[in-house]
Amino acid sequence: MSNGSSQIETERQEAEAEALEFKPGPVPPLRPLDRYGFVKANPTEVSSKGQPQTEREREERRLRKWRRMIGVGGRDWKHYMRRKPLVVKRRVRKGIPDCLRGLVWQLISGSRDLLLMNQGVYEQLVLYETSAAELDIIRDISRTFPSHVFFQQRHGPGQRSLYNVLKAYAVYDRDVGYVQGMGFLAGLLLLYMSEEDAFWLLVALLKGAVHSPMEGLYLVGLPLVQQYLFQFERLVQDLVPRVGKHFENEMINPSMYASQWFITVFSYSFPFSLALRIWDVFLSEGVKIVFRVGLALLRYCEDDLVKLPFEKLVHALRNFPEGALQPDTLLPLAYNIKVSKKLEELRLEYERMTNPNPLLPPQNLSQK
Repeated sequence: MSNGSSQIETERQEAEAEALEFKPGPVPPLRPLDRYGFVKANPTEVSSKGQPQTEREREERRLRKWRRMIGVGGRDWKHYMRRKPLVVKRRVRKGIPDCLRGLVWQLISGSRDLLLMNQGVYEQLVLYETSAAELDIIRDISRTFPSHVFFQQRHGPGQRSLYNVLKAYAVYDRDVGYVQGMGFLAGLLLLYMSEEDAFWLLVALLKGAVHSPMEGLYLVGLPLVQQYLFQFERLVQDLVPRVGKHFENEMINPSMYASQWFITVFSYSFPFSLALRIWDVFLSEGVKIVFRVGLALLRYCEDDLVKLPFEKLVHALRNFPEGALQPDTLLPLAYNIKVSKKLEELRLEYERMTNPNPLLPPQNLSQK
């Protein structure tokens, strides 16, 4: 080995050793934050003096309704869900109060039950098990919500918690292991709950505690991503035909813009307030909301999109206008798009295409 290559190898080993030691970096300087803890893009912007009184009163009434619905520590949740499922659905779609979001997400996802049935398992995975993905996780964690105060310090409390959750999952499910997009799921959850709670919610999502499992989004070859993109392309052709035809002419396919929508459930590069509202519904109703929101975005921007050539289309599909990303504008549009029946038809069609031999069992890639 030459001196040059020997030095490179030595530096690589030193970098790996430093990463494994997890030494915290310097604490970032204090900067103005938004209500969710993200560094403000425009720190000179003058914030409003709080909500108008009527809006505050409306929020307080909403919060009282939610507290009565879930009970202390969530003890009344299942009973209320059985008695008044449509009321719950309507309230979730209007947005879960932020101070209750972490608890309600655990209740509607089934993760609270998983935690209670597996006491001590998370600690075992973090402290006593190892994963081949550990260095990959360490290299990636600084890319997860880098502008959020919780994750800004290198190897600080937030990054350490994120590492623990992702490492624990990589050990828990060695078939999936670790894939980069998983960091945004775990990071979002950690902003609303403890490490152990976030881990079991990640398990509930990927293993399908309530809705169909997400693990196919992260398996080798991303089989579920391929299915969802096939379904989404056909839905665009059926439900937003002008856009579908224009995309076909310009040779635009969903893999160029929609993969991250499914892999991170809109938590990557979308406004956080919108991502939270989507997650409320995603955890309650399943992956249908990702299709609906994607279709609603294309419908909202339809008149502009059909005029754009290829290069500008690609840019536009990654940079939607601010008006399209307002939760109270976009989500009602999404709720009015009916996709359940068509999604099931397209799932069966995709299974026939990818599994032409009827003697072989098809992959279980359905969505509810």
